[in-house]
Amino acid sequence: MSLFSQLKGSLAFLCYLLNTLFWAIPILFFGIIKLIPLKIIDKICSYITDNCASAWIYGNTLTEKILHPVTFEITGDTNFDRKQWYMVIANHQSWVDILVLQRILNGKIPFLKFFLKQELLYVPVLGLVWWALDFPFMRRFSNAQLKKNPKLKGKDIEITRKACEKFKTKPVSVMNFVEGTRFSQSKHDKQSSSFQHLLKPKAGGMAFALSAMGEHINKLVNVTIYYPEKVPSFWEYLCGQTTHIKVDIKITDIPPTMRGDYINDRQFKIDFQEQLNQFWLNKDKQLQQYYSSHSAKESLSTKSCKPEKEV
Repeated sequence: MSLFSQLKGSLAFLCYLLNTLFWAIPILFFGIIKLIPLKIIDKICSYITDNCASAWIYGNTLTEKILHPVTFEITGDTNFDRKQWYMVIANHQSWVDILVLQRILNGKIPFLKFFLKQELLYVPVLGLVWWALDFPFMRRFSNAQLKKNPKLKGKDIEITRKACEKFKTKPVSVMNFVEGTRFSQSKHDKQSSSFQHLLKPKAGGMAFALSAMGEHINKLVNVTIYYPEKVPSFWEYLCGQTTHIKVDIKITDIPPTMRGDYINDRQFKIDFQEQLNQFWLNKDKQLQQYYSSHSAKESLSTKSCKPEKEV
């Protein structure tokens, strides 16, 4: 990576930081005002904070266009409605995925609310901003913790339900990386994943969210993200090492078969996981097509670059 690229990356990071700090002030201010126990105040402040967050993303996008421009190749469905409730799922390979989703969906659907790990609440500035924006923080308990304290069983589900209850008052987009973590070959091998380019999807969080939201949320946005050059780190992305990203979007109705009691209904749990696995199987096939097509283009390009033999 050249020194010039690293300088551009440093400048881009500074712009992202200043933009974040600028919008964090009004978001945190109205986030605190929301603590007043009046529904009308909570609703008004939620609209204000979401609009501030949307402006924050537009600022980040402007920095990207100027300092590290990327060509987005978007296919599939793009007919969105900002008055609709959406469940958004996507494959997860890098922190850059979040920037990609925010850029392509910002202003087209209600502001994205991500499921976050409880530990991210303590990230400086951003943790409080995510709290003020009503991002659902998930707390997972290990088998060892559950054995030591059986009362914790079902606590994570209850936390999810309470977080999603807030989303019934106005249109929202709930984002869930159902793999639970970023893809890596070591994680893939450890799981013995049956998918070639994906980790196994975890159905619990998505099922609980759909159950908690009830009929309010009825559209599924299934996003497939592919980086033709290589999966970038956040720093590589800022330094302009990524110039092309492919994104495919599929919008479908959420079928009645994906709504039910995931905890107590064993058959529903099995059926839900099978449906999610089918989504993932289709996504894996699509990614394989992307990889195969890219390999073929690279092979053709290599052949065309070879000098002709003298006769």
